[in-house]
Amino acid sequence: MDKVVLAYSGGLDTSYCVKYLINELKLEVHSVLVNTGGFTKEELAAVEKKAYEMGVTSHENKDILEKYYDKAIKYMVYGNVLKNNTYPLSVSAERVFQSIEVVKYAKSVGAKYIAHGSTGAGNDQVRFDMIFQTIAPEIEIITPIRDLKLSRQTEIDYLKSHGVDMNWEKSKYSINKGIWGTSVGGVETLKSQKALPSEAYPSQLKREDEEEVTLTFDKGQLVAFNGVKDTPVNNILKLEEIASAFAIGRDIHVGDTIVGIKGRVGFEAAAATVIIKAHHLLEKHTLSKAQQITKEGLGTTYGTLFHDGQYLEPLMRNIEKFLEDSQKTVSGDVYVTLRPYHFVVTGINSEYDLMASGFADYGEENNAWSSQDAKGFIKIYGMQNKIFYHVNKDLLEA
Repeated sequence: MDKVVLAYSGGLDTSYCVKYLINELKLEVHSVLVNTGGFTKEELAAVEKKAYEMGVTSHENKDILEKYYDKAIKYMVYGNVLKNNTYPLSVSAERVFQSIEVVKYAKSVGAKYIAHGSTGAGNDQVRFDMIFQTIAPEIEIITPIRDLKLSRQTEIDYLKSHGVDMNWEKSKYSINKGIWGTSVGGVETLKSQKALPSEAYPSQLKREDEEEVTLTFDKGQLVAFNGVKDTPVNNILKLEEIASAFAIGRDIHVGDTIVGIKGRVGFEAAAATVIIKAHHLLEKHTLSKAQQITKEGLGTTYGTLFHDGQYLEPLMRNIEKFLEDSQKTVSGDVYVTLRPYHFVVTGINSEYDLMASGFADYGEENNAWSSQDAKGFIKIYGMQNKIFYHVNKDLLEA
């Protein structure tokens, strides 16, 4: 019997896929769940138990949290990546790495096929298929939900007919959780007018006071939280626990999907939002003007390619090398005040702070040039405009 590896989540779509692959295509199903921070140990155990009850031959939960940080999150922080200046790629980046691990697992068990439960309407189908086709073009992809254009009710009826008893009640909101944030979709995000109600977000407001926290970066990486050194992953988790209690990091992202239509999704990403803004402020103090301008463009390119499933594009490795090199002086403490629904990045302390050079205090006094130097600089600096409007007097507005 031929083997198929199924990217498994335990939801309705992947449950349908298991039964369809076994009963209709007569395949031996091996399921794998790739955890990027969205599951507790208890939840993972429950997923595994359900997979075997559904009839899979084998199931594996793969934890790639540290790898995901080292290969993805680290560079998204270096690049201050926020899609459309809003979204920290909470789910889209995860899908890429989940796809890579699914392919590796498929090769390890000698699978002839790979299957996933994506529909034909969204971004995930592109991310999964592109990675699969690139890394393992010899493995055929099976997508029952997409190919059969199944409705939710059709899936439910099919599962019932095969003796599956589940909670069929559809949640009002679809939730996808990971270490770098949680996406939230619902009826409000299908149109352009309405915001998600507060109760739609998994993390509810628990604190109405305020708390000051210190984020310590070393060459762009978060190496300590409130003075306690730990791994970046653990520091992210610690910050998430505290900041999410203030309901920080909620927003709605509107952007262009890979398949060419506009999309709208809610999200909460307390740690990701705070870390990116804190890191960005530290860079303002420690990088040159040209570095910052160049990084901004490359960060946007990096985030766009990542979002669109193009992680394996060679340019991504080129950008990563630049981003990593740019972080040599991005070290120091960043002070953040957490408050209900928002936060304030109040300041930094760094031995690489270019404001502390001793040359001058902006708007106050300087030790590096005279008044005559300033006048000469301004005259030369404005010379190009002066010449242009001398020649083109009619273009000079009053």
